[in-house]
Order: sequence, then structure tokens, then C-alpha cells
Amino acid sequence: MKSCLRHCIQFSLYISCLLCSSQNMWLPMLGMTALPHLGGFYGGYITRKEVKNWYPTLQKPSWRPPNAAFPVVWTCLYTGMGYGSYLVWKELGGFTEDAVVPLGLYGLQLALNWTWTPIFFGAHKLKWALIEIVLLTGTVGATMASWYSISRTATLLMAPYLSWLCLATALNYCIWRDNPEKKEE
Repeated sequence: MKSCLRHCIQFSLYISCLLCSSQNMWLPMLGMTALPHLGGFYGGYITRKEVKNWYPTLQKPSWRPPNAAFPVVWTCLYTGMGYGSYLVWKELGGFTEDAVVPLGLYGLQLALNWTWTPIFFGAHKLKWALIEIVLLTGTVGATMASWYSISRTATLLMAPYLSWLCLATALNYCIWRDNPEKKEE
């Protein structure tokens, strides 16, 4: 599973860099906006059976969002974060020395984002998924802080994502807490 995720990330970064090297500015915008979706599609594909078979067996809090909301929300969040990364990239003149920290943090949070689904749904590691999503949420906060002086619009595009991650972290915690028999799976 790690190897597949690594190849997906490498391929996604390759495509993004290829598109961003073009003279046409709309290609980098499209490439960077689409990039987050690739990991989301991959995670959804490899865990689709677990979402249908394993997830319904878990005890979940009554306040959880309906299952149908997740793909809609993630489509919006991935689009916003991807376009935000483009705004930062454009403002800093591409993959320059100044872009190392803000786009590096963005890449790290994206890798953490893509990793959560296989940990939670694929490996059924509720505790590790909780630890991972806490790290992800902190990394998104750091990404937003690094983007603020570069593009406030990009930072604001990440705000719904951070809010959703806070909800998802609470949901992950409650599922871990309320499913003691599944904690060691």
C-alpha cells in the first residue's frame, strides 16, 4: 500500500510540474487545482469496499455528517486547496527558493491527507488514523500561516478545509473511543 501511495504522489507531482512548466498560465492553474483530487480518487478507489462493508459496523456519533456529504465536501475542499496552491505558486514566481516552505508545507499536508484514508479505511488503524489526522490538521494550520503574507485569498481558501479537519478529527476520536473492540485491529 505504501508503494502504491508513493507512486501516486510521484506521478501527481510529475504531472503538476509538467503542466507548470508550460508557457500557458491556465495549464498550471488546472494542474495544481486538479492535483489534490488525484490522491482523493486513489484513496477512494482502494478503500471503496471497506467504506461499504467495514465502516457501517462502527459505532459513530449522532452528529456525524451523512455519508453522501463526504464526496461533495472533499471535492470542494480539494478544489479550494489546489487553487490556493496555484495562487501561492504564481505569486512567488513558480517553484522558487521563496516557495520552498509554503509549497513544501502544502505538499506535506497533501501527503498526510492522502495517507489518512488508507490508514483508517484500509488498515482499520483507528488510533494511528487519529494521530495522523491531528498531524494533518496542524500541518494545514502551518501551511495557512505560511501562505498568509503571500496570498490572503489562498489562505482563506484553506479555511473551510481546516474547519472540516477539526470536525473530522473529532469524528475520528469518537469512533476510536466508541469502538474499543476495533482499537487493536
